[in-house]
Amino acid sequence: MSQRKPNILLITSDQQHWNTIGAFNPELHTPNLDRLTKEGTTFTRAYCPNPTCTPTRASIITGTYPSQHGAWTLGTKLLEDRHTVGEDFLQAGYRTALVGKAHFQPLKGTEEFPSLEAYPLLQDLEYWKQFEGPFYGFEHVELARNHTNEAHVGQHYALWMEEKGCTNWRDYFLPPTGTMDKSILHHWAIPEEFHYDTWIAERTNALLETYKEQDEPFFLWSSFFDPHPDYLAPEPWDTMYDPEKLTIPSAAPGEHEQNPPHFRLTQELEPDFSHLKESGFGIHGYHSHVRHSPEERKKLVATYYGMISLMDKYIGRILDKLDELGLADNTIVVFSTDHGHFYGQHGLQYKGGFHYEDLIRVPFIVRYPGKVPAGEQSPAIQSLVDLAPTFLSFIGVKIPHAMTGVDQSRVWLGEQSQARDHALCEFRHTPTTIHQKTYVGERYKITVYYNQEYGEIFDLQEDPSELRNLWDDPASLPLKSELLLKYAWAELGKEAMPMPRVWHA
Repeated sequence: MSQRKPNILLITSDQQHWNTIGAFNPELHTPNLDRLTKEGTTFTRAYCPNPTCTPTRASIITGTYPSQHGAWTLGTKLLEDRHTVGEDFLQAGYRTALVGKAHFQPLKGTEEFPSLEAYPLLQDLEYWKQFEGPFYGFEHVELARNHTNEAHVGQHYALWMEEKGCTNWRDYFLPPTGTMDKSILHHWAIPEEFHYDTWIAERTNALLETYKEQDEPFFLWSSFFDPHPDYLAPEPWDTMYDPEKLTIPSAAPGEHEQNPPHFRLTQELEPDFSHLKESGFGIHGYHSHVRHSPEERKKLVATYYGMISLMDKYIGRILDKLDELGLADNTIVVFSTDHGHFYGQHGLQYKGGFHYEDLIRVPFIVRYPGKVPAGEQSPAIQSLVDLAPTFLSFIGVKIPHAMTGVDQSRVWLGEQSQARDHALCEFRHTPTTIHQKTYVGERYKITVYYNQEYGEIFDLQEDPSELRNLWDDPASLPLKSELLLKYAWAELGKEAMPMPRVWHA
């Protein structure tokens, strides 16, 4: 295949802690992600713009922050009038596709804000037989909505299972009640051959074969669902790891004494978050490790790791297909996730309004044979909001003025030490509950809360585990002033400029 511009293959997991790649954590087995680290560059300080799914995923395709593109929390929608990077690829003559999780729209639509990813359309299989796009700049999509055995099964994934002869696929998912059966733990009865990892890899590879046959450049996003909870895996992956042999994170004694009040509440068995609750919607993300027994904590981590290893197997199938088709040398492969995960760190579980590194830092690997240095690790700060402009730079397309991410292409190529000296992360439910923003610099990070005098400052060099909050430390007052100013500068610096100045008056 002779083409000068590279293909782009973006592979993402969902809610994967940054330190869950076997090359850097010997407790995990991930030979295919390890292969990417050997053949590409691992960026050890990559961050999401928001520690929940919809906002970050919308940032990936728009190159803008959640506060700019408008899909600012779970349950919101990325409006169809927002410019996406797929549109730029299409104009440049590329094929564009997404297989797996999109989550640009909520599970419940309204007359004013209809949702293609919502009930009842979600499970109208006759509709999905006819719909493959366009969808947010992707001319071709094959979608699903599930995290393990959720009731939301439908769309193209359900059609694929039927095509594969799994006519009883409903037996592996819950009735459409919107609830989870908490008695189902760790083992998921679905055969691996019908697991969504298998589906994503198979359909990704089919598209790769088509692009190869037609000699067309592509931008393809393979979007995996794991290891997002609930913690379930088919055999043998559910028992792959011995819980007794794993390191289980936990809170350090007294670490939340200097933290904002809601941090301490998470460590109570019956916390009262009513002052943070949104009317009608509840509060998302204040899950505590203290509600799990020591034995169950170990099993949760073991299953979480098993989900990662299963996903790794099917990432390997995709990488092998690139080799088989002779596409690997001219394809930029990026692996990352949408945000991190707590599995005991700081006494927390899952995700939410906490900007610890565990939740906002993400795994990030770039491979481009002969161009991106192989086997290297780089501390250059990355943000997922940078993906869109960087991809466009690599294919020689002018970056739209409205994209507020930065071009990281020269950093990826090893020609420049860094393209940014900080990352910004946002989280909000409404302006009156939890609304916070974090500035992460080369050494220090600061988190500020709307209308609150409390906050967090951590020294990532001397306190990488973030156990000592310096916000109220008298000796750190000059540092606090400096960081607040840097945060203000960063906010000013990310203002979108969709229209360039073209005349002096």
